[in-house]
This record gives sequence, structure tokens and C-alpha cells, in this order.
Amino acid sequence: MTTTIILLGGDGIGPEVAGAAVQALAAVGRRFGRAFAFEERPIGGAALRAGRPPLPRETLDACRHADAVLLGAVGDPLFDAEPAARRPEAGLLELRRELGLFANLRPIRIWPGGEAASPLRPDRVAGLDLLIVRELTGGLYFGEPRGESADRQQAFNTMRYSCAEVERIAEVAFRQAAARRCQVVSVDKANVLETSQLWRATVERVGARHPAVRLEHQYVDSCALALVLEPRRFDVILTENLFGDILSDQAGGLTGSLGVLPSASLGDGPGLFEPVHGSAPALAGRDAANPMGAVLSAALLLRHALGAEAEAQAVEAAVAATFARRCCTPDLAGPLGVAPARCSQVTAAIVAEITSPAK
Repeated sequence: MTTTIILLGGDGIGPEVAGAAVQALAAVGRRFGRAFAFEERPIGGAALRAGRPPLPRETLDACRHADAVLLGAVGDPLFDAEPAARRPEAGLLELRRELGLFANLRPIRIWPGGEAASPLRPDRVAGLDLLIVRELTGGLYFGEPRGESADRQQAFNTMRYSCAEVERIAEVAFRQAAARRCQVVSVDKANVLETSQLWRATVERVGARHPAVRLEHQYVDSCALALVLEPRRFDVILTENLFGDILSDQAGGLTGSLGVLPSASLGDGPGLFEPVHGSAPALAGRDAANPMGAVLSAALLLRHALGAEAEAQAVEAAVAATFARRCCTPDLAGPLGVAPARCSQVTAAIVAEITSPAK
């Protein structure tokens, strides 16, 4: 069977890193006998520059009928002054909502030898391996009502959650933890927010159905501090949309570069797989972007969209082997004290590892 993947290159470095992920998947196809069909569609600033909305209808329709969606990045300073609905990021938010992508998985890992790239002491991050499970379609980003007063002297947003929304994301977190080290830290602000009080009570009920997984609650400010002081104590962090957005970037900073971080957004239909970094327009066209986050997102696609665990592990092993040889782009080469490689060179090294793994 042929797997249909919608390719949303997007803006800035997005097309470059998405292209690297395509090359990695093509190498997987050659090694494991899988067939992939990639269909490119516009989104974000790329769509706006063509006179289209940030999420064109045909892009959404194609995504709905695909096996998975692979995204590069969205964001273009050309549209920074536009109304919210006319900004590139609106296309991504709408895509998440329309596909029902309520669960965002962001693995954070330090590869052996990568400790020197972290801003923390090596002994604090050596062996770091945690997963952030973020609720993606509720909370402050989507709550209604929202807006501003007629005189534009006040603005307001609504943080809203239902038990059903919390229950479904908690189930994802507990299932992920059961396949890892059986620990969930649920992050909230229950000492202040009613939504967090509902969140905590609902997570407790879901946790009772997973007795093998240890559940701990932590306030978001305390968690932010612990991520700096003792990040290795975490296995799975479960949290709502706004807190997850902030904590995942903080945790990602522990690696020394957002360029190595993948993500998977999952729901009831096709999943969306994208690197965590933004569009970085200053790097676009310079062959300097780090492709590892996008390639690792392709590994998550193999694992979560196709159930292809051996193929996913092959991609992850190829990235790790490439990193072990210190073949990396400037964002990592500087902290590691090695000569920088180009995006295309790192991609070629990863593809070679996938195609002909070291014995």
C-alpha cells in the first residue's frame, strides 16, 4: 500500500527542513519496502502571498483525506501587522481545530555527547528523556468569548475546559507513560484557577484507571523551576494548552537548540507532524537550518500514524549516529566546538545512515 502524506512546507526554513524529512522517509521506503506519496499544499504565509487564506480549503480537504500531514513551519514577518485571521499562524491553529488534533506530544531527549550543548551543567541533563503531553484545542487559545472593548482600552480571553476535554488528553498521557517509566506529572495552577481545579479532579479520576502509573500534581511555576533544577526527574508531563506551550519550549531549551525537537499532534483523524522550531526567516535559503527536528518528526509520523515502530527507530538511530559523528548545523556546532555542517550535509548523512546502517 502507498501512504499518502500531505506536505506543508510553509514559510521561512519550513520547506528546507520538510524536504529533509521527505528524504528521510524516502530512505525508509527503500530500506523497508514502503511506498510514500507526497502531495504539496500551501499554508501560512505561503498561502497568503498567493492571495489565499492562511489555510486554503483545498489544503484542509487534502489533509482530511491523507494518512498523515508533515509540516515545515509557519510564520512570516510580512504579515505581523495583519489582523489575527490574516496571519500565517491562523492557518496552523485552524488546521489543528478542523482535524481535531487535541493531543500534542513533544519528546525532549539529550543524546550521548550532547550534554555540552545544553545551558545546564552536563550532570543535570545527561540521559534526559522526557515527554510533554499538551492539550492542544482548548483553554485560553480557543475559549470564547474573546476580544477587546470598543475603545480598545481593554482586551479579554477566556480559559475554558470541560471534563471530557481533560479526560481524553489525560488518557493519552497515561498510555504514553505506561510504555515509558510509568510516571505522570500533571501540571496546573489549582491554587488559583477553577479550570485547574477541574483539571486536577478529572486527572485524578483517569489516573485511578491506570494504577501502574504513578501520578503527581505540580503547580506550573514549581514545574518550571524543577525543569531547570532537576529535569531528569520527569518522565511524562501532562498539561493544558497555555502551560504546555511555555513549558515545552523551556524544556526544549535544555537540549541547547529547538532545532532538534520534533512533535506529533494527534486526534481522531490524520496526525500532524512538525518540528518545534519556528520559520526562522533570517536563515531561509542559507542551507543552515537544523533538519534534525523535522526528520525526528518523520519518525513520530512512522510510529503514531503508521504503527511502523522498526522504521521509526531506524530514523531515530540514524539521527543519533549522525549527531555522534558531530555532523551538525551551526546551532549545535558552536556549543559543541566543532566545524558546522550545512543542512543538506546533515540530511545526506542521516539518509546514508538510514539506507546503510552501521553494523
